[in-house]
Amino acid sequence: MPPRENVPDSDPLETAEWLASAEAVKRHFGTQRVEFLLEQLREWCYRSGARFPFSANTPYINTIPVAEQPPFPGDREIERRIKNYARWNAMAMVIRANRAADGIGGHLSTYASATTLFEIGFNHFFHAKTDRSAGDQVYFQGHAAPGIYARAYLEGRIDETHLVNFRRELAKGGGLASYPHPWLMSDFWEFPTVSMGLAAINSIYQARFNYYLQDRELADTAQSRVWGFFGDGEMDEPESLGAITLAGREKLDNLIWVINCNLQRLDGPVRGNGNIIQELEGAFRGAGWNVIKVIWGGDWDPLFAADHEGVLIDLMEDTVDGQWQRYAVESGAYCREHFFGRDPR
Repeated sequence: MPPRENVPDSDPLETAEWLASAEAVKRHFGTQRVEFLLEQLREWCYRSGARFPFSANTPYINTIPVAEQPPFPGDREIERRIKNYARWNAMAMVIRANRAADGIGGHLSTYASATTLFEIGFNHFFHAKTDRSAGDQVYFQGHAAPGIYARAYLEGRIDETHLVNFRRELAKGGGLASYPHPWLMSDFWEFPTVSMGLAAINSIYQARFNYYLQDRELADTAQSRVWGFFGDGEMDEPESLGAITLAGREKLDNLIWVINCNLQRLDGPVRGNGNIIQELEGAFRGAGWNVIKVIWGGDWDPLFAADHEGVLIDLMEDTVDGQWQRYAVESGAYCREHFFGRDPR
């Protein structure tokens, strides 16, 4: 990510007038008119020789403004309880398995950090296969397998014996495979998603193949969506980003990737001295993807609303991932001093 250019404002009054004009256009004519005018201004800059700074990044905030967010369609309390049960059972399953047999292994932080993403998908987005529909195809992040098992247990699809025998498939009563693979569990997993990177590139070609089937009337995939759940560290695998330009070029609007940026890979930070969310946004937007960032929870909304000078956003964009990881484990007093205290405003 290139360094940000902090050019001082030589005429704040003129700047305020431009912003007020843009706000008036948006209010009376909508955002499309604003976008058109900005595009005309960009072209004028190039024609006149004025340097027009390019960036594929948007501010380090949620993409969808609060005013445009629809009401939550479900029951938050019930869904939160289900989510907590699944997260707890996933952790307990892995820990119990390692107590029973040393070296079994397993992953805790992947599903713990991605539970909300999966639950929103299960409760509100994923469509199952029926006699009338091909349904959706989901590439589950391999290291999140314990959480998918934990949810299946709540649904009654697997029993406690399976959980006890996590990663011990040949144990009495049956067990659970380490990672998603239809050859190992043909009635549970649809796609193999480990080794890392292979699921990403496969999901792109699956989405493209679905259009092939639809265009030639071999199968009705018009309502099918291909979902890919991946980690931010997984994006460093060559296969992960190797075909994203194909998806943009083919305009695969039936493909949705959900990248869980918990800032942590197996052996350390993903980008300790950088910002992986902004880096990935630039890569995907540059490849023609529509990127939606979901970074901050609703508790931050009043702070953003009170930040009329953009100071909070500036602080966030100047904070590297290694610092965010430290803030997550430090006290409130530390965060007040070292994050909010960096600017007296």
